[in-house]
Amino acid sequence: RTARARGLGARITAEQHDARASLPDPRVDLVNAHYFHTPYAMDRTAILRAAAELLRPGGLLLVVDHGSTAPWSWNQDPDTHYPAPAEVVAPMRLAPERWTVVRGDSPRRIATRPDGSTAEVVDHVLLVRRDA
Repeated sequence: RTARARGLGARITAEQHDARASLPDPRVDLVNAHYFHTPYAMDRTAILRAAAELLRPGGLLLVVDHGSTAPWSWNQDPDTHYPAPAEVVAPMRLAPERWTVVRGDSPRRIATRPDGSTAEVVDHVLLVRRDA
């Protein structure tokens, strides 16, 4: 709606894909993988690598993951590991002459539960640009 309101609607195509079954074609400017966690068996690194390869030069891969467990989460396992951005990008083996990590950090934010209560949570943010 915002793009249309700014006269950019014809320049934007949004698609949703089940990454286990398909990825968009042809080359794209942005791949957005928010909270890309799943209980299903899949090769997350291979999917993110394939998604990155879809980018045009100058295109961005944005991966935002959980970095902590909210107090109201169904999974309160203290041994849950939330991979940091460096742990997500390293196994993708993106050649530094073709890729730049623009951002890789773990910001904190206040999340709100449906009942209105709040808690500080951590997100992991990885932003990678295809340079060539």
